[in-house]
Amino acid sequence: MRTEELTAKALENVNFDKYLLANAVGKRAEAIANGAPSVLEIDITGMKYADIALQEIAEGKITISLES
Repeated sequence: MRTEELTAKALENVNFDKYLLANAVGKRAEAIANGAPSVLEIDITGMKYADIALQEIAEGKITISLES
């Protein structure tokens, strides 16, 4: 899936809040970089951390919640 399509799908999962999506992708990418396993069922070899995080959010594998 193309990046534009992934981004559009991920935006749907965060109620079209682009700032929330950017924050979520950044935090998840950092977690993956620090050793957190990916929840995707595809080969992620060669993928960038941010791309993995975006795809996880787009597929609904990662839940985003607002903390007050």
